[in-house]
Amino acid sequence: MDETSPLVSPLQDSIDYNYCQSEATGPRTPGSVVRVSAGSPGRSRERQPLLVRDRGNSLRDPHRNEFPDDPEFREIVRKAEQAIEEEIFPEIICQGSSGSYFVKDSQGKVIGVFKPKNEEPYGQLNPKWTKWLQKLCCPCCFGRDCLVLNQGHLSEAGASLVDQKLQLNIVPQTKVVYLASDTFNYNAIDRVKSRGKRLALEKVPKVGQRFNRIGLPPKVGSFQLFVEGYKDADYWLKRFEAEPLPENTNRQLQLQFERLVVLDYIIRNTDRGNDNWLLKYDCPMDTERNRETDWVVVKEPIIRLAAIDNGLAFPIKHPDSWRAYPFYWAWLSQAKVPFSEEIRDLVLPKLTDPTFIKDLEEDLYQLFKKDPGFDRRQFHKQIAVMRGQILNLSQALKERKTPLQLVQMPPVIVETARAPQRANSESYTQSFQSRKPFFTWW
Repeated sequence: MDETSPLVSPLQDSIDYNYCQSEATGPRTPGSVVRVSAGSPGRSRERQPLLVRDRGNSLRDPHRNEFPDDPEFREIVRKAEQAIEEEIFPEIICQGSSGSYFVKDSQGKVIGVFKPKNEEPYGQLNPKWTKWLQKLCCPCCFGRDCLVLNQGHLSEAGASLVDQKLQLNIVPQTKVVYLASDTFNYNAIDRVKSRGKRLALEKVPKVGQRFNRIGLPPKVGSFQLFVEGYKDADYWLKRFEAEPLPENTNRQLQLQFERLVVLDYIIRNTDRGNDNWLLKYDCPMDTERNRETDWVVVKEPIIRLAAIDNGLAFPIKHPDSWRAYPFYWAWLSQAKVPFSEEIRDLVLPKLTDPTFIKDLEEDLYQLFKKDPGFDRRQFHKQIAVMRGQILNLSQALKERKTPLQLVQMPPVIVETARAPQRANSESYTQSFQSRKPFFTWW
């Protein structure tokens, strides 16, 4: 068939031509024909497909996990999807107050932690009974009025984004993905529909093949890469009190701790205790012994920090009702040491650069707006709180304050002021929050 035939498939890469009556402004002979490209308005749209299809003639799945800018992360997610297809399902984590799962690969190795949106602490399908009991017995204290509900997966991914932008390198890489598994907490209707579709496919294949999806619907949530060899910070901190660290190793711990302070303060994490940030303490030894002696060379210990559980951050206001949700690391001895030159040189030039702050806000906007319940006004409030936190942090770094003095600074909100339409730059208004929560220590 000739490529200029109107019957050529619209999926073909080459330019598709069609013949139609000429409507050009130049002189034409009545009844003459001209070639019109496929994108021309003169072409009839009746032959164009209603649904966008790829080369495999399959519908593009809106829940497909595609990360073109991060092929390594995409490969890890692909391994998780393949393991689920092989019935190696994610395993629920007993700790915590929400539905979170250890995701494994085909060999059964844990490669990530998945937290579905509707199984978050205040989600409607949270499998843990603690939040259900709180909602039943004390509904007036249920939830955190300073946070946007059911946005924990975006908060997890947003914390990872802030970590990467500031080059802190303490948050395991986290992104928003879609996964479906029998071990997730689904309602009865979804499970009945899934079983019905499977039965229809077995009994009446022609009918079953018409379904877009046979299994359970995928859940959106945060997928965080799993870190090996880490333990709760509370475990190591108690051990370090009994067995003090060498000076150089203690310096490493202090620098890692300061990065945690910077991250938590900027995103205003409302759920940071000593049990949800991790430490890895390696004391490597040279196993190759000297031939003449039995001495073993002991290398300098290495400490690494991982900031997990960032799902209750990015509030729309500072806590001002019942609880203060303080940073519990403020009571540690490391919080009484002034900020180091290393952390000042790392983050202060970025935090004082208006262009960097604007790019950070834009990246967060592109992330948060993917949620179907995205509210622009709520997002602007979240950014106003973050700007105030950045302002306080910048001042504390310049004045060489301690993390403890940082959290004692009055909370600030920096909002975008209404500027004239022809204004070339934005202006901001700064305000202090005077209202304090009832329990200032809890």
